[in-house]
Amino acid sequence: MKQFLLTVAGVFVGLVLFMIVVPVALIGLAVGAASKPAPLPAKSVLTLDLRGGLTDQEAQDGLAVFGSHGLSVMGIEDTLRRAAKDSRVGGLFVRLPESGVSPAAADELRLAFQGFRAAGKPIIAFSQGIYPEGVVTSTYELGAASGDFWMQPSASFQAVGFANEDIFFKDFFDKYGIVPNFQQRYQFKNAINGYLYNDYTPDHRSAELSWMGSVYATGIAAAAQDRKLAPAALQGVIEAGPYSAEDAKAKGLIDNVGEEKEAETAILKAAGDGAKMTEFSEYATRSKGADLGSGPTIALIQAEGDIVTGTGGRGSPFSSSQNIYSDDLAKAFYDAAEDKDVKAIVFRLSSPGGSDTASEQILAAVKAAKAAGKPVVVSMGTYGASGGYWISSEATEIVAEPSTLTGSIGVFGGKFAIGPALARFGVDIRGLKVGGDYADAFGAGAPMTPAQTASFSAWMDRIYNGFVARVAEGRRLPVEQVQAIAKGHIWTGVQAKSLGLVDEIGGFQQAVDRAKALAGISGAARLKSFSGAASPFEAILHMFGASADGVRLMAAAGELAHDPQARALLDSLHDARLRQNGAAVLAPLPSFSQR
Repeated sequence: MKQFLLTVAGVFVGLVLFMIVVPVALIGLAVGAASKPAPLPAKSVLTLDLRGGLTDQEAQDGLAVFGSHGLSVMGIEDTLRRAAKDSRVGGLFVRLPESGVSPAAADELRLAFQGFRAAGKPIIAFSQGIYPEGVVTSTYELGAASGDFWMQPSASFQAVGFANEDIFFKDFFDKYGIVPNFQQRYQFKNAINGYLYNDYTPDHRSAELSWMGSVYATGIAAAAQDRKLAPAALQGVIEAGPYSAEDAKAKGLIDNVGEEKEAETAILKAAGDGAKMTEFSEYATRSKGADLGSGPTIALIQAEGDIVTGTGGRGSPFSSSQNIYSDDLAKAFYDAAEDKDVKAIVFRLSSPGGSDTASEQILAAVKAAKAAGKPVVVSMGTYGASGGYWISSEATEIVAEPSTLTGSIGVFGGKFAIGPALARFGVDIRGLKVGGDYADAFGAGAPMTPAQTASFSAWMDRIYNGFVARVAEGRRLPVEQVQAIAKGHIWTGVQAKSLGLVDEIGGFQQAVDRAKALAGISGAARLKSFSGAASPFEAILHMFGASADGVRLMAAAGELAHDPQARALLDSLHDARLRQNGAAVLAPLPSFSQR
């Protein structure tokens, strides 16, 4: 009886939300959209604050309206492209983060800055210090690309190199009896090395230093070009640091030392009489859709995050993270393939990997689009590796940023056997099974038996060999050549091009240009976005139709959405649920974070 009353109460609250709160919210959004905002100043300087972190793309999930996703590289690129043509915009003021940014994000934004400045519009980048956290040379790359790099007096310039750390658990596991049952294909697929060893293996060390060195060299070369210095000379000066802001200016690393207000005054003066500061997000919202382009249609499909099976309708409404759902992404490709107006497809991708079966589903949709006569050009962002490369391998062409992390053609999987560790504390794991010997292979109580290990190894081999075969077919390379450069090795975009894994180095606009050329479009083209994700309204309906739990979740949404601890817990539970399968087989890659 108690459960019945709880269910009735939950349904009642849900109906109230659905019949009253949701319509009122939608009406409020509509009224807000319909109300006429105050006009932009006749001359605006856009203020772009990069200190809050960046995603590659705006969220594609249907329930993203509940999350806070901040700025995206693609959103900034699109807005700056429109602002460059807008006579009301006279300049850009950029607040740089104190830590590193994703190297590929810096590559893309550098191109966007160059396009903005080519339109005769000045940029000032302002820094309160650059500290050794993340790839700080990429932050310096952005400052150099501005053409007028300011630092606060006495701020610290510590962009002296690029360091990375890995944690190794082997001795800890040995001490407490935890048995990591993992396999990898092959020696460079090192995401699990921290479980198996207490230090870098020679292959792990060489692979890490390879991509790190390439990223570092790319950032130095880009900054040197923008500062009109020889790369070797700039590298020597940078590595001799750290410096104060005043010393950095004396060494020619920055242009000016001054307070933020002084920098703002300088950019307003450069923008022209009467110029006023305007928030970047405000301008982006108002100008969106104002310049959709004209001419033949090119489909734009975007995807960012881990690749998982299913649809975004089951996504966490509070999550600030993104996933690539195979049902949604495949649908976007099929929809674009069936659209008679679409002449080509640009696929903007940033993914470190994920499920092999989800990747295969998406790859089939890419092949179907090509079979329908629609060239597919991939534009890789921060990542296009492992499962991300799997779904790219059949594209007509691949365009990567110089610092994109790609390749990682390999597989790993396994489990932790924690039974021996728990037994030391008087906790025993016992199991039962029916059916074949492999039924409990992924049980936590004990390591795999020799027979289970052999079966698991054969399964890993099948996935790896299938991955290699798909790359060989898609890239039109001999299988032996792919095997030689695969083995789980991570490559940057620059390295991957020399190996035949990508076709061109460049950003999003270069990918659009290649799509136009492949489709035989000589003039302007119109970009049309395709997304298989549910709309916010459809996602809400899905939640109400799913279960009484969904109703109760909606009843609590208002409070949870504003509780940071609750949101973090929900995100963690949601991510854990997506990864609850026996083995993750397409490995994640190093992350680039900002404070």
